[in-house]
Amino acid sequence: METVPRLRALNRASARAAGVAVDPCLLLLRVYVSWQFLASGWVKLADWETTRFLFAEEYHVPWLAPTVAAALGTFGELAFPALLVVGLLARYAAVGLSAVNAMAVIAYAHVLLAPGYEAALAQHWLWGLALAVLVLFGAGRWSLDGWLARATGMADARVGATLTPARR
Repeated sequence: METVPRLRALNRASARAAGVAVDPCLLLLRVYVSWQFLASGWVKLADWETTRFLFAEEYHVPWLAPTVAAALGTFGELAFPALLVVGLLARYAAVGLSAVNAMAVIAYAHVLLAPGYEAALAQHWLWGLALAVLVLFGAGRWSLDGWLARATGMADARVGATLTPARR
């Protein structure tokens, strides 16, 4: 009969211990996924002629002219990660990066869906999952969103408003 209360106490203790790691983990997740897109954006910006060539000849972005697609893609790969790293409008930035990620897969599907490129496609799935976590749970307390929530009195007393699931 003592087993259930002991398990509950153990579960509460482990939840408190894990709770300490939430904000550092969300920060690391934001930095990791942002770096992937920032690096790609900087490469595109550094050699704009090659970027325009690739969007015209290699990437197949539907509905957009190659130059427009290149500009929007580069902007998305630079602006959304910058917001995500500092945790400002993080959920919106994560949604924006999700769109960039999805468009990259669509535009390069002829390569990513070919045999032998499973690892490259898996990277996009990993980034998508990381971005979904950030959309659902927010940037955490170690972010400008978290700071603003606390400064304006909008933070949840338990864990911070940016950490509660979006559908709550």
